[in-house]
Amino acid sequence: MKRNRNVKIVATLGPASSTYEMIRGLHEAGADVFRLNMSHGSHAEIEERHKIIRQVEKDLDSPIAILADLQGPKLRVGEFANGSEELEWGEPFRLDLDKAPGDKSRVCLPHPEIFQALEPGATLLVNDGKIRLRVDDCSPEHAGCTVIAGGTISNRKGVNVPDVILPLAALSDKDRKDLDFVCGLGIDWLALSFVQRPEDVTEARTLAGGRAAILSKIEKPAAVRNFEEILEVSDGIMVARGDLGVELPVQNVPPIQKRLVRRCRSMAKPVIVATQMLESMIESPMPTRAEVSDVSNAIYEGADAIMLSAESAAGQYPVEAVSTMNAVAVEVENDPTYREIIEASRTAKRHTVADGIVAAAREIAETTDIKAICCFTSSGTTAAKVARERPRVPIIAMTSQRGVARRLALTWGTQCVMTGELERFKQAVVNAARAVRAAGLGTETDQIVVTAGVPFNQPGTTNILRVAPCDERLIFRTDPE
Repeated sequence: MKRNRNVKIVATLGPASSTYEMIRGLHEAGADVFRLNMSHGSHAEIEERHKIIRQVEKDLDSPIAILADLQGPKLRVGEFANGSEELEWGEPFRLDLDKAPGDKSRVCLPHPEIFQALEPGATLLVNDGKIRLRVDDCSPEHAGCTVIAGGTISNRKGVNVPDVILPLAALSDKDRKDLDFVCGLGIDWLALSFVQRPEDVTEARTLAGGRAAILSKIEKPAAVRNFEEILEVSDGIMVARGDLGVELPVQNVPPIQKRLVRRCRSMAKPVIVATQMLESMIESPMPTRAEVSDVSNAIYEGADAIMLSAESAAGQYPVEAVSTMNAVAVEVENDPTYREIIEASRTAKRHTVADGIVAAAREIAETTDIKAICCFTSSGTTAAKVARERPRVPIIAMTSQRGVARRLALTWGTQCVMTGELERFKQAVVNAARAVRAAGLGTETDQIVVTAGVPFNQPGTTNILRVAPCDERLIFRTDPE
């Protein structure tokens, strides 16, 4: 499925987008990756959506990535005798382990691990931050608080603890079961919620056992503080701005987003910008101007992908939301200012032979009349490094591994082509030339850049760059081996 843009689009599936016709329509409208939200839907429903995606992939002969997003631990208050209470500024309020129904003075918080980590002066946020409590005194069984932002508190509302690292694993018992289930189905990316430390990621990687790439969601202040270590052990990152905006001052989120996106690019790891991107399109066929600007800013920053959540999962206009994102992306990437920003933010780190090869490929492509950069990759690493360069010409990632082609659907600018096992570089060049012509990116009179590693099918061996004609007859004449 040829796109007229480089940034990728992630669409979440749900009740509004669970049929073959809708999922195919979303892919044709521009969705490159489908997100399965494990917070909603039974295993049977998830399995059915997975099956439909793979059928669409087969019918359209277009690699599609599937991202399963684990729920993570959910911290919630208990229930109230009256269903809800109104908390006023300056009033005392107590959280404890007593399971008795709550009232205006207290409620159960059935998470002893929170009390173990709290200290006086810490802040507790309830109901997406609408209610703010300051901890005055605490013990392993309670927290005595003062209301510093009041409002209605009701049954089972969520609690955020932004000031401390909680002694909680990122994977709950439900998450462990879900992880094994979706990895057994054959997903491509596994998104981890509630990541606070690199150990959270390594635990999930061990459980996944190589069956899926690991994507860490940055949604807690602790994850921002530990970002370098988390990025090092992750295959990709999601900037989950919803929870970040609850647990951090909202004005902190935009600069954090920019720093994280740029750092991911420097490490050649894909990064998704997510949450509330076109939220008004849940109920409206048109986005707000502010939402369009928000999507545009993520693209200008160089994000690999932008994501729709409820807009495509439960909204009234899922295809229109994807089409809108696609149209915004095409317009932004055709803006000369976009190129200026992307190239000004390019890092110049050269640590390996592969780094030098892909940098040279981009420079050659931009200083001569080159139609595409074709990279042969067995693990996806070379294609990711080419994408880090953000070249002006298309990137054709050629691989014999279906799973690699699917995972690269999340990486900026990559168009994946399946190829057979190769033993000789000349045959790789011929296959690349044919792929470029088949994609309509060049003719027999054009030239391409080809990168590969010899010996083939060994990750991390990128060591060859060649400028080649798109006419395989010329390739055979100039390279008779």
